[in-house]
Amino acid sequence: MNYNWDWGVLLQEPYFDWLVSGFSWTITVSLVAWVLAFSLGSIVGILRTTDSKFLRAIGTGYVEFFRNIPLLVQMFLWYFVFPELLPESAGMWVKRGMPMPEFTTAAICLGLYTASRVGEQVRAGILAVGIGQRNAGLAMGLTPAQVYRFVLVPVSYRIIIPPLTSEFLTIFKNSSLALTIGVLELTAQARQIEEYTFQGFEAFTAATLLYICVTSIVMLIMRVVEGKAAIPGMISLGAK
Repeated sequence: MNYNWDWGVLLQEPYFDWLVSGFSWTITVSLVAWVLAFSLGSIVGILRTTDSKFLRAIGTGYVEFFRNIPLLVQMFLWYFVFPELLPESAGMWVKRGMPMPEFTTAAICLGLYTASRVGEQVRAGILAVGIGQRNAGLAMGLTPAQVYRFVLVPVSYRIIIPPLTSEFLTIFKNSSLALTIGVLELTAQARQIEEYTFQGFEAFTAATLLYICVTSIVMLIMRVVEGKAAIPGMISLGAK
């Protein structure tokens, strides 16, 4: 194989700016989607552990619906199909009038999909706390809502820091699928550099290194957070 390596092309204009722009869009999509996924996933996880059969059914239905449809299919459904199901004026606004429709659609799709996975993590964390602390809170006079607010949810978050970290890394990597609906994130910009320069190895190597740098930094930070927030005995309790 006689490949003409040229790493300097990545520092030339406009290719360097493309990489920076793509990286910034990747970070932005991931963070916005994660805020949505964490917030909604927490609600779903709580619903799945309540005593109400109706609320549990809502949480279960959400998880089963979003978790069992491939993310790429959901991305196409939200961007191409959902606007067509709305009234014409509303559909046109979603497709053209909404600020940054591609970015907004990608962030919402990633957030809703990941929320189903986060909901399962939150559910597992609440169940790992055990029935004893729930009953103790009720015995002290707390309402069920207060038991969740002051006992179950705070403790469960501290238990599930490792799987939540994995979910954030997953949503960061899944953001590359946003290129399929026109978001010029990191992978899309790497492809664009390849098309303009024919230096595909350099472009995708740079993109890969940026992905690795971000995931490594997140893992190091969350490892410190996990050590600070760890509750002695709770991991073994959850396993039991």
